[in-house]
Amino acid sequence: MTAVSHDLWRPVSGCDEGCLPTAGEVPTVPVVRRVLRLVAATGMLLTGVGLAVLLPVLPVRERQAAVRGWARGTARAFGVRLVVRGRLPRRRALLVANHVSWLDILAVLAVAPTRMVAKREVRTWPVVGVLAAAVGTVFVDRSRPRELPATVRRLGDALRAGRSVAVFPEGTTWCAGEGDCRPGGGFRPAMFQAAIDTGSPVVPLRLGYRCEATGSSTTAAAFLGADTLLRSVARVVAARDLVVSVTIAAALHPARDADRRLLARAAESAVHLVTATPTRTRRRQRPTATPAVRVPVPAAGSELDLAA
Repeated sequence: MTAVSHDLWRPVSGCDEGCLPTAGEVPTVPVVRRVLRLVAATGMLLTGVGLAVLLPVLPVRERQAAVRGWARGTARAFGVRLVVRGRLPRRRALLVANHVSWLDILAVLAVAPTRMVAKREVRTWPVVGVLAAAVGTVFVDRSRPRELPATVRRLGDALRAGRSVAVFPEGTTWCAGEGDCRPGGGFRPAMFQAAIDTGSPVVPLRLGYRCEATGSSTTAAAFLGADTLLRSVARVVAARDLVVSVTIAAALHPARDADRRLLARAAESAVHLVTATPTRTRRRQRPTATPAVRVPVPAAGSELDLAA
């Protein structure tokens, strides 16, 4: 493992090649099936382009159903099965999740077709960038920290308009194992201010990946460090019986004078305690789901800085 660099705006994890599965650790499918998965996934991505054109003219309910169906179908095309535990609240909410893989986006959209927050670079990705823009993704330019308050206001506007928003507050992907892999600083609190300002609940989501063939968790889907997207996709389409689980914890209802830092810590605890997915080297007992929590703490300042 490498040492974790603590950068408030561009966090990195301590993950390296040692966090990825070793040869033979994850059962694989035949080469022909891998090719078929790639063909199917490419077809779903191209379908996404057509969907991006239609989304702006569809009614809200039909738009959400279309995005949810596309996300589920695309994940399945890659050979990944989705399992959902828990239920989302009916009202708007700020959804916060741990970040392991590029597949996380599909998993969240398959459960809740919300507006996403993503780094600006995603906008330039082929096909994915077009669809992301079509569903109203809020793109963050991490090279311009002064834009953070404006981004938080945009999230608040979306929540006030009745739209749920999904964020990965860790700011980077990591293997979710033990040791020094965890990104320094934990959940970045700034985006939680949008929930406080609008009186919106915060719903923690726990994303976990396991290989059903072995019955254990796996990092086969992880997108880490110097790893390339092509290599990560290759591992996913090669894996047999890969399952992504989305566990929905009880909502946190912040008071109007809540401190975003404490709210972020409460959400982070809920995410990592909802279901203790075992690492590749150690098994842990499953704690129970975190109950709903109110966070009545001293008022936070009106300005948002990078440490906020």
